[in-house]
Amino acid sequence: MPHLEQWPTGRLLTTAARLVEHAWNERLVSIGVTHAGVIALGVLETQGAMTQANLAQLVRVQAQTMGKTLSRLELRGHILRTRSDIDRRSHAVSITPAGSRVLGEAKDVERTLIAGEGLVSSELRSHLQSVIEDLGAPRWNWEADGAPAASRRAGLPEPALIDD
Repeated sequence: MPHLEQWPTGRLLTTAARLVEHAWNERLVSIGVTHAGVIALGVLETQGAMTQANLAQLVRVQAQTMGKTLSRLELRGHILRTRSDIDRRSHAVSITPAGSRVLGEAKDVERTLIAGEGLVSSELRSHLQSVIEDLGAPRWNWEADGAPAASRRAGLPEPALIDD
């Protein structure tokens, strides 16, 4: 890419993030899931069953975007939507055993990608962690897999994780 040294830092970050996500999706297609699906599965595995609206709120995407991701996951048997007895318009979304298996496979794909592409340097990780902390991470409780834990006590929104 010509003239990268002239690009603003924000453009460098977003371009790098998109390129890494594209590389993930290329490798994840073999196991039938997208990076967005992996993030949704990861949240469901760590947080438990929840409504589509709650899941969308946790990962800071529109409910419609989450609906598309969940439809793909449901078609492949990775999630189960169960209609609420209280509000028939609402469904509880939960991860299935097949979803847990594909999530484990996806984590292996991610480890392979990051190691194979040289994206594990301590210097790069340190810089990225600093950017995230500078932009608001101290307000969030981050899980080991990169998904934010719910921070309901603070009443604060959580950062976006997927863009599908």
